[in-house]
Amino acid sequence: MERRQRILVGSIWIAVAALIATTLEPGVTSTSGVIARLFVVALALFLAAVYLLDPWDLISRKPF
Repeated sequence: MERRQRILVGSIWIAVAALIATTLEPGVTSTSGVIARLFVVALALFLAAVYLLDPWDLISRKPF
């Protein structure tokens, strides 16, 4: 995957994380819905980091 494509996909994952983060309420509630949203935000940020930083050359490697 080219660098430009990786930047685009990473930016999309950051936008997904930001969109879901805006649905979180600032109060301290520990319902399962809030925990699930936090998990999705963390997962989206992790995927953005993988695409943007490309550790261990996972994304740039050619398929088998």
